[in-house]
Amino acid sequence: MTELIESQPSRAPSIWTAEGYQTIKLLAGAFARSALVPPQYQGADNVPNCIVALNMAKRLDADPLMVMQNLYIVHGRPAWSAQFLIAAFNSCGRFTAIHYEFSGEGDEYGCCAITTERATGECIRGERVSIAMAKAEGWFDKKGSKWQTMPGQMLRYRAATFLVRAVAPELTMGISTVDETITEVA
Repeated sequence: MTELIESQPSRAPSIWTAEGYQTIKLLAGAFARSALVPPQYQGADNVPNCIVALNMAKRLDADPLMVMQNLYIVHGRPAWSAQFLIAAFNSCGRFTAIHYEFSGEGDEYGCCAITTERATGECIRGERVSIAMAKAEGWFDKKGSKWQTMPGQMLRYRAATFLVRAVAPELTMGISTVDETITEVA
């Protein structure tokens, strides 16, 4: 029984067959009626969003509800939460959990995300993100930005996002994070 349950994600139906599409459409309808999914997936008009999220969950071999709770639609574009990317990276098995190194003061206060590749033992350091970078990129003063009130957390999120994008881009599926999408569109 356990083997059957554990193998289910890889057996998820493909939207590219008539039978698979009908199954996914049925599942999407169930999710669209749930109060546990975010508003962009609720209701009959949002069944297509659920179908896309189910397809992405299948491609990532991830839980569909987890994908829906961490995939946002910002100005018509999909965007991951940074927390999702960190969790996906930390649980992929190829690397050790991300840890963070802080240094500097004032605008030079910054963070570097660090991991170790399990197969080779190589220590991998991502790009250092600083308050100066946040200001130069327009993240710091953006309306609703958490950079001024939670700089340590925001530094962690950006540093981890850069690391994941550099060493495991397949986990992002080419999709930006919510913060990146808001900055890109603005």
